[in-house]
Amino acid sequence: MPTDKPPLTLHIAAPRGFCAGVDRAIRIVELAIERYGAPVYVRHEIVHNRFVVDRLKEKGAVFVAELDEVPDGFPVVFSAHGVPKTVPAAARERGLDYLDATCPLVSKVHRQAERLVEGGRHILFIGHAGHPEVIGTFGQVGEGQMTLVETAADAAAVEPADPASLAYLTQTTLSVDDTAEIIGILERRFPAIRAPLGEDICYATSNRQAAVKEIAGRCQAVLVIGAPNSSNSVRLVEVAQREGAKARLIGRASDIDLAWLEGVASLGITAGASAPEVLVREVVDHLRAHFDVTETQSEGIVERMVFKLPRGLEAAA
Repeated sequence: MPTDKPPLTLHIAAPRGFCAGVDRAIRIVELAIERYGAPVYVRHEIVHNRFVVDRLKEKGAVFVAELDEVPDGFPVVFSAHGVPKTVPAAARERGLDYLDATCPLVSKVHRQAERLVEGGRHILFIGHAGHPEVIGTFGQVGEGQMTLVETAADAAAVEPADPASLAYLTQTTLSVDDTAEIIGILERRFPAIRAPLGEDICYATSNRQAAVKEIAGRCQAVLVIGAPNSSNSVRLVEVAQREGAKARLIGRASDIDLAWLEGVASLGITAGASAPEVLVREVVDHLRAHFDVTETQSEGIVERMVFKLPRGLEAAA
């Protein structure tokens, strides 16, 4: 049927959206509310997505910045990004019931950090200053045992006290390409530096970046659904831009600037690891109201990763 709407081909990336760690963290909050009743307190955003946080608030979650905002006698959940050791220690001291929703892949980095420091190595940690995951990982070891490396320039300039006793670890949500450049510099400068046991950048981050690379060459523009404080979402924007497409981060359909899409006939869509599929469908439906849309789905990696729930919640699931 003829239409006066401009044509728009959507290239929807796969995989996209929720990863296993995010699924697990959200389920922990939901099951905690079922088990304890509302309210259940959550230290920091459980994942970096306002839509998800608001939905959990409706169910009875109360989000706080610090543990001292949790009243005595109420349960608390720690976010998927991980926390310093001092946080669960403080919860135990107060007698609070707590559930740790730290992504198991982040916990793996925590354990490696502890073992490396116990083995006498200083860690060069590749990550973004102020990110909760970085704060949580630094909080696993004593002060002065890790040095943050954010950029290639940092890697070229860092001067550790003992270059022969180094190791590196990385935040799980970094740019694969940027991190490879930084690691290359560190390995050239410090040949004895010890690499992680396996890749620290998580499977979901790597897969979503690869999926964006796959569609970006066919797109004039790319929309990434995610939050500005979501590291993996911001990295997806950067990946699309490097592939030659203009790209923009949006929280949901209402953030779309139609003027930005003027002259765009092929548009890529993806979602960060903490953005639910319902927001993808919302964006597609919004675009259908303004364009004659042809929708194509990429054939990407099928993710089957599932993480176990904490003990005590498994029976309730």
